[in-house]
Amino acid sequence: MNALRTRSALGLVALGLIASATAVRAEPVPDSIARDLPGLMTIYRDLHANPELSYQEVRSAGVMAKAAREAGFTVTEKVGQTGVVAVLRNGEGPTVLIRADMDGLPVVEQTGLAFASKKRGVSTAGVESGIMHACGHDTHMTAWIETARLMAKRKAEWAGTLVMIGQPAEEVGTGAVSMLQDGLYSRFPKPDYTLAFHDSADLPAGQVGAAVGWALANVDSVDILVKGLGGHGAYPQATKDPIVLSSAIVMKLQTLVSREMSPLDPAVVTVGSFHAGAKHNIISDQAKLELTVRSYSDETRAHLLEGIKRIARGEAIASGLPDNLMPEVSVKDPYTRATWNSPEFTQEAVADLKTRMGDGNVVITPSVMGGEDFGEFRRADEDHIKSVIFWVGGADPQKIAAAKAGGPALPSLHSPFWAPQADKVIASGSEALTLTALRLMPKR
Repeated sequence: MNALRTRSALGLVALGLIASATAVRAEPVPDSIARDLPGLMTIYRDLHANPELSYQEVRSAGVMAKAAREAGFTVTEKVGQTGVVAVLRNGEGPTVLIRADMDGLPVVEQTGLAFASKKRGVSTAGVESGIMHACGHDTHMTAWIETARLMAKRKAEWAGTLVMIGQPAEEVGTGAVSMLQDGLYSRFPKPDYTLAFHDSADLPAGQVGAAVGWALANVDSVDILVKGLGGHGAYPQATKDPIVLSSAIVMKLQTLVSREMSPLDPAVVTVGSFHAGAKHNIISDQAKLELTVRSYSDETRAHLLEGIKRIARGEAIASGLPDNLMPEVSVKDPYTRATWNSPEFTQEAVADLKTRMGDGNVVITPSVMGGEDFGEFRRADEDHIKSVIFWVGGADPQKIAAAKAGGPALPSLHSPFWAPQADKVIASGSEALTLTALRLMPKR
């Protein structure tokens, strides 16, 4: 009789253990996100309606810091001026850094959304304007919050250290460096892996993509002050016309890419601004050109910048200008350096997400000539850190199809009309970040 009772008790204990294991088994990540999405959209709408310019992201940083603290992270604010660093230690294992950028743009919103931004502010350039999350950083912050919550709730599934950062000033290309210079890798755990995503105006909403190798470009801003000898427009022979000289420089600059670069080495030299003169019949004594220069490798960048200086001087000499009137070429510093997705690591991440999110929902994307300072987190220790930044589609698939068929063009990032399908960006972004982090930090 006692033996029977013992066996019965053991059976009940076993059943209890099975029931307990079933009870604590985590629900699938997509199901958790779907359940959380209504609350996440409330956060998103609030962030969208209250954008802040670079190095002014005090409110945004506060929202992120509060959410991370509530999830159990140790949080430090004001890193790199307005940055947030949230750390969650969970035993022995690798360190993974996940970044979201926080700043908006000096753009007057024209999306027509009920929660459209009406904020105004003064940028670092001293210009007063409207403010808008025209690059989708509000979706990045919201997905960051959900990723932090999911990782904290799933501590039983991973081991290591998670460092989540809210980065300021991505739009001016200096926020990552500011955080690194403020001790990101000395005051806090240095990562083995760095992860981020950016919404995309080209991919269908919810689709995840990543480029292998170069993901985004070096971004240089170059000013050329072209000098001349001014005078009356009726007597051009007594002048050295800087507008004619500048026009020659503009045309010759195009040969830097078309005749000096390999067709397999992408580069861009765009003259975005040309200012000279004040009246119909006056030849000015100077003209000003403003260029954006895009490249991937440091070697290509150096060649382009040297070529700009060479061409400007060469055309001035050909125009008969003396040495004291040679053009002045200024390269703005700091500049945004190219972002590199570690190839093998990126391919592994994409393959894993294809398996878990669906083959058609994850793609390899081409490199782009846009700029992004996320690459600085890898460059700080290139031999040790592996890195990937994903794209997450935000465009309506029907509008993509219509545009390809000759219909209205899609608004781009930085457009006052850019309104991504935020629920899908947030859901796919947080899923991609969470699944990748869990894969990198398995429980042994």
